[in-house]
Amino acid sequence: MGNKLKEKGRYKITILLMVMSVFCIGLSIARYWLTGTKLFLFLNWNLFLAIIPWLLSTWVLVKEFNNKIWLFLLIVVWLLFFPNSPYILTDLFHLRLRRSAPIWFDFIMIFSFAWTGLMFGFVSLMDIISLLKKYLREWMITVLTVLFFFLSSFGIYLGRYLRWNSWDVVNNPQELMDDVTDRFTDPFSHPQTWGMTILMGFLLNVMFYSIQFLREEKK
Repeated sequence: MGNKLKEKGRYKITILLMVMSVFCIGLSIARYWLTGTKLFLFLNWNLFLAIIPWLLSTWVLVKEFNNKIWLFLLIVVWLLFFPNSPYILTDLFHLRLRRSAPIWFDFIMIFSFAWTGLMFGFVSLMDIISLLKKYLREWMITVLTVLFFFLSSFGIYLGRYLRWNSWDVVNNPQELMDDVTDRFTDPFSHPQTWGMTILMGFLLNVMFYSIQFLREEKK
């Protein structure tokens, strides 16, 4: 797999993501050791969930799927887990909790987890884009990319405020679908849903395309 990653130009970024992950885990362990509280250990689980889209896209990239149907199904599964990557940004809300460590430490720790999760998500999206280039035109991929971020933002809302997660698509599909349908059929009764979805979607698009533009400038 290592040689495959080198061929795909993924070796260096993979090493960087691993280093970032170790740094995050190290910060959470240090906090637990210094304070004796488990308050932020959940960030490690959130980071694991954030890595899943990257694992899926890396697997698809290395396996080089050429079957359109299988590729479509894998992208659907990837999209279900993709919101977990930017979701950690919302863990910055926890800075409001009563603190047993300096707020600057907690901010650096949470932001490190958030940025690392976001990078896993962005790299996985770049993988999906490279796969779609075989089948779609450039403008179609751009539209899909923008849409992915807004769908992801809607998923973040469902997870943060309604406490749904990716597994509930299988575990509790009816109640999940009821909540989703209600927000589409009666949008004006849920201003917070659409306010967060639109603004977060815009933010994620700006962040992703900022990185993309910087990459293109260096070429």
